[in-house]
Amino acid sequence: MSTKLIAPSVLAADFANLQRDIEMVNKSEADWFHIDIMDGVFVPNISFGMPVLDAINRHAKKTIDVHLMIVDPDRYIKTFASLGADVLTVHYEACTHLHRTLQAIKAEGMKAGVALNPHTNVALLKDIIQDIDLVCIMSVNPGFGGQSFIKNTYSKIRELKAIIKERNASTLIEIDGGVTSKNAKQLVDEGADVLVAGSFVFRSDNPTSTIAELKNIVG
Repeated sequence: MSTKLIAPSVLAADFANLQRDIEMVNKSEADWFHIDIMDGVFVPNISFGMPVLDAINRHAKKTIDVHLMIVDPDRYIKTFASLGADVLTVHYEACTHLHRTLQAIKAEGMKAGVALNPHTNVALLKDIIQDIDLVCIMSVNPGFGGQSFIKNTYSKIRELKAIIKERNASTLIEIDGGVTSKNAKQLVDEGADVLVAGSFVFRSDNPTSTIAELKNIVG
């Protein structure tokens, strides 16, 4: 894929004006909506659940990329499919039978993603990389927005890209956390396909222009 994607993270949106922010993303150059679902168990924070995702889906006109930061995600696969998720990403660290989970996600018609915490080695995905549509490399510790980017992410991208090529897979690489205009180019140069940007977009003076800036940087 030559076109690099920008996925604003709704976690950083203004929840009191959520429809306004969803419409902004619709009209912008963004490609996806990135939706973080947190349960307060897998990560030390609670974001929002099914009713809010349902509300987002009613207004969103672009791909909905749902990132589950929850324990036992298998319980909710069918639910998130019914709520409009196009991509459903589960954490490697939360899945005992990851291959089975990926099969269940695809059976519901969604793309299957796997997220890796900063301490998790990408080599652990080698045996199933051909079954994964997207790998989300966490470039911050999951659970909160606005954290600083972890620089070891660059080497993880390179290593993962080598595995994808070696196994002749079509897996996309997504980067989540601390993405800004200062590191966006290096991230895609290393091999990233999708950049998730939360605070950098929604806390800027002009989110639409900020999205356009990122899109221009990554080509």
